[in-house]
Amino acid sequence: MGFKQVLSTTGVVALTGAVLLTSAPIAAADQVRDAQWPLTAYDAAKVWKTSQGAGVTVAVVDSGVDASLPDLTGQVLPGKDFTGQGSPHQDDNGHGTGMASLIAGHGHGADGSAGVKGLAPKAKILPVRVSSGKSDKYIDDWGAGVRYAVDQGASVINLSFNDSSAYPGSKAAEAIAYAQEKGAVVVSGTGNDAGTVNYPAALPGVVAVSAVDQDLNFWSKSNTGNVTVAAPGVRTPQADPTSSSGYVVADGTSGSTAYISAIVALLRSKYPDLTAGQIINRLVKSASFVNYKDKKAPDKELGYGIARPGTALTMDIPKGPKEGPLAQASPSTSTNSGTASGDNESTSAAKEKSDSSSGSTLLIVGIAAAVIVIGIVFAVIRSRRNGSGNGGPGPGGGTPSHGAGYPPQPPTSYQQYPNTPPNPGGYPTPPGQPPQHHNPYAQ
Repeated sequence: MGFKQVLSTTGVVALTGAVLLTSAPIAAADQVRDAQWPLTAYDAAKVWKTSQGAGVTVAVVDSGVDASLPDLTGQVLPGKDFTGQGSPHQDDNGHGTGMASLIAGHGHGADGSAGVKGLAPKAKILPVRVSSGKSDKYIDDWGAGVRYAVDQGASVINLSFNDSSAYPGSKAAEAIAYAQEKGAVVVSGTGNDAGTVNYPAALPGVVAVSAVDQDLNFWSKSNTGNVTVAAPGVRTPQADPTSSSGYVVADGTSGSTAYISAIVALLRSKYPDLTAGQIINRLVKSASFVNYKDKKAPDKELGYGIARPGTALTMDIPKGPKEGPLAQASPSTSTNSGTASGDNESTSAAKEKSDSSSGSTLLIVGIAAAVIVIGIVFAVIRSRRNGSGNGGPGPGGGTPSHGAGYPPQPPTSYQQYPNTPPNPGGYPTPPGQPPQHHNPYAQ
């Protein structure tokens, strides 16, 4: 189990090694919104004047998405359950619902001012359930869910998990290549065990996401290597139907993956004529190293930098080649039909990839010199439900029984949950920046 925290008017309570958000008599959901530091960091209110993700479908290939939660009503499409053990709207784990809330939650209450709001609140979520129960294990053939999502019109595929068996040439890799050939942007977390980038993030063309914290510092548990971009992934409030209050706070690249999927949805909504590669081009060329003046792109920790949605939407960036800046998968790897054959279809797990290859597949070849501008920001990821040994080949990780699982969650020391952002801008003023620019995402 990962790290979660509880927020109430009387303090914080630790339960069975985890800290959960508890409901409070007065505006607990308002406190959840106040604690959503990525929205403050990104100056989301300003971003939403340009794009809110309307018309874009994001597939959340995960443990299901609870469509009944108040923050997600009307956002979740029918979807499909590939486990054969329930409904795509059933989430006994809470992980998939959490990712969906970070992407397309709309909050609730007066003007949606309470609860979790996603960065792309008008995008639609396609739930693809490939994990059932409270465990972190996925079905062997979760790639069938990826193919299904693409055939249903999803143009963004969110994979907030690691799978050591998704090596090049595997069924999962072929499914991802199929998605890319059909024009979808595939986003995946690098992993949470401080090793090298895990599969499927290490596959060609996949946007590999590491995490940053509220100070825009690289999260030390993020896996490194061929990283594309970074995003907020530490202490991120999100919806969770398994919590008594409906909310949890978590660390990990799962959350940062969801935030990048949301940024891609914003871009796809504003620039519907751009190819997936050209969308990724905007993503990497608008990223920034913020305080890291000594870093050069691509960096093993932050890739091309911390993603900046406002800048990505408005910066003058040439379209560039249709293929975009990332290495492409071989066309021969995705010749199978894109139609999934059934909910309970699964095959035996493919062979495990070696440690030495876990971070070498994804090659970032584009020219994307990150511009250090005052409007910068955010990133980090999370994966809050990890059993030990569910993380792939990096240090501290192993091979799950079904070949896939949420990246291992490092132990986290207890901290008081903040009711408000650290300062009015969400982040401290970057060194050398004028003090009036407290929000590095403000433009």
